[in-house]
Amino acid sequence: MVLDMAIWNPWRGCKKYSEGCKFCYIHKGDFKRNINTNEIVRTKDFYKPIEKLKNGNYKLKSGRVYLCFSTDFLIEEADKWRQECWKIIKERSDLSFLFLTKRIDRFLNCIPDDWEDGYGNVTVCCTIENQATADYRLSIFKNLPIKHKCITAQPLLEEIDIEKYLDDIELVVVGGESDYRARPLNYSWLLNIREQCIRKNTNFEFRQCGTNFIKDGKKYRLQTKILGSQARKANINYYIKNEK
Repeated sequence: MVLDMAIWNPWRGCKKYSEGCKFCYIHKGDFKRNINTNEIVRTKDFYKPIEKLKNGNYKLKSGRVYLCFSTDFLIEEADKWRQECWKIIKERSDLSFLFLTKRIDRFLNCIPDDWEDGYGNVTVCCTIENQATADYRLSIFKNLPIKHKCITAQPLLEEIDIEKYLDDIELVVVGGESDYRARPLNYSWLLNIREQCIRKNTNFEFRQCGTNFIKDGKKYRLQTKILGSQARKANINYYIKNEK
């Protein structure tokens, strides 16, 4: 997974769903702007991927698109809009869409009639934060007809074992929590998941440290602006030589 993606938010707003949402940056940002995050509304960018220039070419050039960056693509309140989004996604087969979801148990109720074994230009990333969410969501995720699957454990709140769920997973992304009250991230938890990925020949990325970070028994408090750079300095990302 890379970060240089276009962003498409056909709707905005979200609702806290599980422990990983406790210090959600979307909710914090909306609160500062006096916006009600719990109100899910369609945006002016709904048709962004199929908007065209005067010459008939699409405005959005071929590439990767992060879908629903500030919400959940499978959230219930968007059921009335999602099928139209699938039509847009199918039309733009030259774009590679990726979305994260905590609501993977809704997936089969949200796909289009022609989904079959999945659209080739869609990557679904199931998010987890602890062993309980891992066992519940990933036990569902592993059996779903999706061509491209990844897992995001961010914020990671405890040591977890996900090795038995890594078959057919293209990438595991791990990171900590960003907030002055953030729950701590222990470096040993990352290394444990990394070893699980290596054994299963699955790509692994350490995306960001946590504000409160523990390494070798020492506690560190890190500024938000360096969470990503500190993760990169750890140099523990693992990429398989032959992509699945």
